[in-house]
Amino acid sequence: MDKNTMKQKLGAGKDTFGPFVGFPSPAITEMMGWMGFDFVVIDCEHGTIDFETAENMIRAAELSGATAVVRIGLNHQKHILRFLEAGAHGVLIPMINNARDARDVIEAVKFPPVGQRGNYSGRGAKHGLVPMNQYAKSANEETWVALQIETLEGLRNQDEIIATKHADCIFLGPGDLSLQFGLPGQMGHPRVVESIENLTAKILGAGKQVGTVTTPDNVKRWHDIGIRWHLTSSTVMLRTGARGYQDACKKALNA
Repeated sequence: MDKNTMKQKLGAGKDTFGPFVGFPSPAITEMMGWMGFDFVVIDCEHGTIDFETAENMIRAAELSGATAVVRIGLNHQKHILRFLEAGAHGVLIPMINNARDARDVIEAVKFPPVGQRGNYSGRGAKHGLVPMNQYAKSANEETWVALQIETLEGLRNQDEIIATKHADCIFLGPGDLSLQFGLPGQMGHPRVVESIENLTAKILGAGKQVGTVTTPDNVKRWHDIGIRWHLTSSTVMLRTGARGYQDACKKALNA
């Protein structure tokens, strides 16, 4: 398996940035890489991306130099496997509520003796051109595993989730946390921010990376407390850019 450049950068203590891409579009995925993002999260939890399109989006990320991470909505081994075999360099699994959920992810992603991933030579092994013993070792080392805490149950069981062996990162979803707290859309609410800050200290103490949704307004705050995996939304970027263009043109024409 090729080296995971995003994982290497994080291991060196550097900040990394990447968008969620929920459109079934290899072209947009490729563009994100050419724009200089470190990684792309292909969002197969929400939206209409199917397996074949996801594989082509993974190819597009590779072409433009971005690490391909897939957010997978179903925490089931046979489901997760298909994205790994399509060449994903990492997974982000949502709705992790307890230690069993977290361990199920590791079992699906890692080959024995770490997990229980089955023998198959997909794109990551160059369709069998890389010997299986070499591929299994490199895949266990290079594949990024991020677990998402976003529910009240997950918050109650945070310690056992954070302690999960072989997980690289805990992702804290401020949008979903705001929903759980009865504050839909208020991602900057003090209760949401305080939860992220408290969890971050625990996660870093366990030797794992922390990820969350980042904006220009909060990136310095998150960086200062140790968050290095910064995510945004390609939808928000497109919407903001389109609105800015229209507003600027109308202003120039006094329209």
